[in-house]
This record gives sequence, C-alpha cells and structure tokens, in this order.
Amino acid sequence: MIRYGLTLKITYKFDRPSGAGRQLLRVRPQSIPGVQLVNSCRLTTQPKAIELRSFTDFFGTTVDEVVLPAGLDDLVIEMRAEVIRRGKEAAAADLSTHRDQLAVDLAALHDLGPQSPHHFLFPTEQIPPVPAIAAYAAKAVEGTQTVRQAVQALGEALHNDLSFDAKATTVDTPIIESFEKRHGVCQDFSQIMISGLRSLGIPAAYVSGFLRTLPPPGKPRLQGADAMHAWVRAWCGVEQGWIEYDPTNSCFVTTDHVVIGYGRDYADAAPVTGMLRINGTQRTGHSVDIIEL
Repeated sequence: MIRYGLTLKITYKFDRPSGAGRQLLRVRPQSIPGVQLVNSCRLTTQPKAIELRSFTDFFGTTVDEVVLPAGLDDLVIEMRAEVIRRGKEAAAADLSTHRDQLAVDLAALHDLGPQSPHHFLFPTEQIPPVPAIAAYAAKAVEGTQTVRQAVQALGEALHNDLSFDAKATTVDTPIIESFEKRHGVCQDFSQIMISGLRSLGIPAAYVSGFLRTLPPPGKPRLQGADAMHAWVRAWCGVEQGWIEYDPTNSCFVTTDHVVIGYGRDYADAAPVTGMLRINGTQRTGHSVDIIEL
C-alpha cells in the first residue's frame, strides 16, 4: 500500500482573448474498492470558473463540467489529490480461462452494467478494425493457452516492436499510422493493443491515469516531469475477471499506476473535451507531479 500526493497542471495561452466556453474534465483519480482510495481531491481553475459541477459518467469516471468566462488570455487547470494505492498483483496467478473457452464465458454473461466486458468487444471510431494489427496480434499470441498469457504476449510484442516517441503522434493520429511507423506514445501503444485484443475476441478497455516514475540512481527527482499515462484493461473470464497491462512499459499494473477512469477508447477518457471560442492560435502544456507521502 502506497500513499501518493498528486498534482496535475494543464495550461493554455491564447494569442487573442477567448470567448466563453464549456469544458468537461476527466482528471480526478477515482476510488476503486480494494484497489484505490481517494482521501482528498481539489480541482481549481485560474481564472475562476463561472460554474463548476461534478457528475459520474457511465463507466464510473468523475467528470467536472466547467463554464469559463470570456476574455481569457491564459487558463490554468489544477488538480491536487491524495490517493492510497493498494497492490493488486495481476501477474501472480493465472486464473484466466482458456482462450477457446472465453466466448462461452461471454455468452453466459448477461450483465450490461459499467463493468460488463460486452461494452469492450466491438470497434469504436478511434479503434476501428485494422487487418494488419489483427494479423500481428494473431502471430504474437501463437502458442499461448490462457487469455492472460495472450494479453501478456501481445503487450510484450508491442513493447519490443514499437518505439516510444513523444513527438511522433497527436491525439488524433489513426492507430494504423502509428502501428505502421512503429512509434508513438502510451495512448498509441494502448489503443493498438486494444485493437489486437478485440480482434482475438478478448474484451479490452482503455485506462487513463498517472504513473509514478523514479529517477535514475543518484539523480534528483524532477518536479512536474511526469505526464498523464494510459494502459489497457482486459477481461480474462469469469474467474479471473479484469486485469490491467501497461504495454508502454511491458508490465502488469500494480501500485505505480493510479487510475483516473476507463473507456472504450481515448475519446471516452480524454482529460479535456468541450468547446471554447477562440480567434487565433493557442499553446497548451501539462505537467504531473506524483510523490510518495
């Protein structure tokens, strides 16, 4: 069990004063029974929002709806939280079903609640069917017997074959482009892996959150050097349920990862969506600071 202090700062600078706007923010960590507990969380904007209300979306993510005033030259969104993260060693034991049995498990499951794997089986706008990714996934999992083995095999293959490049893609880059060029960021790694898992009949969800990173031995830790992160959630049958895997770092998810929310793809979990009237260009940046308390 680890207690973290989290700070997220998102900044915007506009070339000309903006008009009014309304934004939906998915940046708060969520409490997950037995996994994660949010002791405190505070969201602020500078300048202060005209209206601020919170609600929970279908998949359980906290959403803050912010109404912003007109005339902004700069905007700062800041979230501060204290979170207790408990270890869940997904790789400790393989209780997942055999790959050939997974379709039977799914057919017997009639639940359509937020945790139902049925929501995460089908293509979405950002994760469409891609034959090249499906062929790659089929080859990567050759020889695996259980669903968890297949999840790990595909994640390790992507980690080995794709290069992390923070400047290679944007949030709108199609997954086929990042896959063919074999580079991208955590969003690309995760959505490519989700596409591959779904092509195999394995339900897979997109996870947004934070990752605690440690500096090299002997080097000081840099404040704000971290960024928001993404990884994959896969359903492995009735007995195992959901497990989470980080293809960017080739590991099962445990106490270094803090969950914000889940979705079918990035669009369901994007940190900032909405409308803001601007006349000209804008510059934006974000930083994350996550420390063990």
